[in-house]
Amino acid sequence: MYADSLNSSGDDELLLQLSEGSKPAFDILYNRYWRLVFNTAFKRLNDMERSQDIAQDVFVQLWIRGTRTPIENLPAYLNVAARNGVFKHLEKEGRYAALPDTVGELEGTQGDADAKILHKEFLQAFHQLIDSLPAQQRIIFKMRFEEDLSSQEIANRLQISPKTVRNQLGKALNTLRTSLMLFYTLVLYCQTR
Repeated sequence: MYADSLNSSGDDELLLQLSEGSKPAFDILYNRYWRLVFNTAFKRLNDMERSQDIAQDVFVQLWIRGTRTPIENLPAYLNVAARNGVFKHLEKEGRYAALPDTVGELEGTQGDADAKILHKEFLQAFHQLIDSLPAQQRIIFKMRFEEDLSSQEIANRLQISPKTVRNQLGKALNTLRTSLMLFYTLVLYCQTR
């Protein structure tokens, strides 16, 4: 009876129960959101085992953390935690996050007035560069990073091969990385001052 009522509880109630050490509440949250966390990691890593490890780490931290500070939107919180887990994993391996992920992270940062101006200019330059890409690269780039479509989904929509999608996406990312690297370094420098 208790498990049935807990199963139909909302996230807020389950988080409250979790803060009191309820293992059944944790199990329900785990079953409810494990796939979301795994998919967030897998989209960025394309590695099943590492994505599973990151998902496990996210939920271990949720269990340890309980609700020391309130979580207003659990799916959003778990999504960010998974992305951060991916970034930490990439950093350990000496790899770098994809440029669109990095730009997304920059969009959420706060800094002093100079950093805010540079940040705004960086984002404007980034969007102008996207608009200046050749048509097919621009379309593929936007479908991948704005609509969050896979290479196969893009290929199906555009009626081209997945290999062409990957090649065009690679060219677009190289153009953007090369063009924005100096400016990006400046923005990061200003944010760490």
